[in-house]
Amino acid sequence: MAEKKYESKDIVVLDGLDAVRLRPGMYIGTTSARGYHHILWEIVDNAIDEISNGHGDTIKITINKDGSATVEDNGRGIPVDMHPTLKKSGVEVVYTTLHAGGKFNNENYKFSGGLHGVGASVTNALSKWCKVTVNKNGKKYFIEFHSYEDGRGKIHSGVPVAPLKEIGTSKTSGTTVSFLPDDRVFGKQSFNFETITQRARELAFLNKGLRIIVEDENTAEKVDYHYEGGIKDFVSYLVEGKTSLFKTPMYFAAESKIVDLEVSFISTDSYTENTFSYVNNIPTTEGGMHEIGFKSALTKVFNDYARANNMLKEKEPNLLGEDFREGLVTVINVKMSNVQFEGQTKTKLGNPEARTEVEALTIKELSNILNDKKNASYAEVIVNKAKQAAKVRLAAKKAKELTRAKNNAENFNLVGKLASSTSRDKSKSELFIVEGDSAGGSAKQGRDRRYQAILPLRGKPLNAEKKRIDQVLANEEIRTIISALDTGFGEDFDLSSLRYNKVIILSDADQDGAHIRAILCTFFYRYMKPLITDGHVFIGLPPLYKVYKKDYEKYVYSDAELAEAVASAGKGYMIQRYKGLGEMNPEQLWETTMDPENRTLVQVTIEDAARAEKMITTLMGDDIEGRKAYIGEHANFDREDTFMRDYKKID
Repeated sequence: MAEKKYESKDIVVLDGLDAVRLRPGMYIGTTSARGYHHILWEIVDNAIDEISNGHGDTIKITINKDGSATVEDNGRGIPVDMHPTLKKSGVEVVYTTLHAGGKFNNENYKFSGGLHGVGASVTNALSKWCKVTVNKNGKKYFIEFHSYEDGRGKIHSGVPVAPLKEIGTSKTSGTTVSFLPDDRVFGKQSFNFETITQRARELAFLNKGLRIIVEDENTAEKVDYHYEGGIKDFVSYLVEGKTSLFKTPMYFAAESKIVDLEVSFISTDSYTENTFSYVNNIPTTEGGMHEIGFKSALTKVFNDYARANNMLKEKEPNLLGEDFREGLVTVINVKMSNVQFEGQTKTKLGNPEARTEVEALTIKELSNILNDKKNASYAEVIVNKAKQAAKVRLAAKKAKELTRAKNNAENFNLVGKLASSTSRDKSKSELFIVEGDSAGGSAKQGRDRRYQAILPLRGKPLNAEKKRIDQVLANEEIRTIISALDTGFGEDFDLSSLRYNKVIILSDADQDGAHIRAILCTFFYRYMKPLITDGHVFIGLPPLYKVYKKDYEKYVYSDAELAEAVASAGKGYMIQRYKGLGEMNPEQLWETTMDPENRTLVQVTIEDAARAEKMITTLMGDDIEGRKAYIGEHANFDREDTFMRDYKKID
């Protein structure tokens, strides 16, 4: 067959916003629930940028009854005059042209979360319709866009129904945007009130004085967030359920020609540090230069204070940064222009100048605070806690050195516990952490020995949320996991040494199994967080039932699937109900839960670091009343187990 020529006519040129529709993942990451809400945040971020730069103070987000969303702000309003070169109104340019916006220089926006000028246009491109109302200069303007399919099956994205038109007068200013995500892109999805309120609360904390209202017309739920204390209130919120060692959080704000900086922190009786950093309202979950600058400054200032006040003797070595940060809950809020993000998820600040600026500002402001005698108690609490942390660190040093020992199967009695895989290809290797010896035995027999290693747990690991690092290391199950992964942990964690690309938690689908999953996720979150942030931690989902008869067999993983399987099976079916992994033989465990071709894995991720911190504190910490309140709000105590009534063993 003759080779097909590749000529200029083969090059496809996508008009307008068609590129977004063809490859939405390039612009919003995914078309799952995260991407669905991402196009809402693109509009909200535009409103936030107005307020962050001193224009307006209120945003309202509404989930409408028809499934659309509305974002209303009282900023300046999008420009409505004609663009000099494109000969379209500013509103139409913003909503139909990629990489068009007022944020590429510092004339209108000193700081901005929207760096690429694609936000509003991407939301328009991925919506069935989008309506924009602008109040500006005493007048009201309106324009509507829609995405439609022509007679040839081609979808045209975000096309204006008509040019921007003046529709009346207005005594206010601002922009109102309503849009309906296109189910041809996202399938059947809807906006989640809780997801929106969590982010809205965070934005209200980060922008002192901002009022952000969220309302769901379908359920009549409504929240109104407004924090005059800003990130100081944020820290107080984060430590609810913890025992704080200060009455109120410490706080300082400073600015230079490069950055505006806000920092607030409080010391708690916890044994792990928690730092939450943001740049232009964007969570920098992987940290970056601003975090490095702050931590370096914090260590220097407190060591200097300890020496100046004889809390460290002349011959005693300086305390380490990790000593000072033990139990510290910190929020770092940076605003700067020309932001450079990097890292696995583009949430790590790469600007080297941010480190030097934040470090210098922190040294100056924090030194001034500690030199004020009325703040002496704050400084003494942190230094004394750091000295105790240093003692624990030294006591745990030998145990840490043991966990770093490589390729020594006798460490922590791994012999007889870990069934290793034979392949040395880390990219394909998997470690199953399995609840119980019985299930572990089935997993060892049913696995693919080339790539799958099995580590059975003999009892529940320690809840790392409530213990010091030396107590964590004293737990045999935790030590076994550390040794099996070969990464070290805490400050010594080294992701490059990880032996397995996937770490899969496999536990029973019952209360104890859920507790084990929570304990392991808590340990990974506190002491091996890159395992989660880099996407290595998964939860395996074993089946709940098997529906079968002579010519039919179906494993099902939910009650909804059970009803469908029973309907498909017809009369004469039988149901096996699995109460634990140990009830499955090796072949069944492989087929349903371990075979990459058939299994279902849930990846453990951190979409919202502050929310994750709050959840772990509530569920795994010492706040019994907070845990009771959470369970009372989210658990359904009236749910009845109707299995035996609804499904007979034989129909």
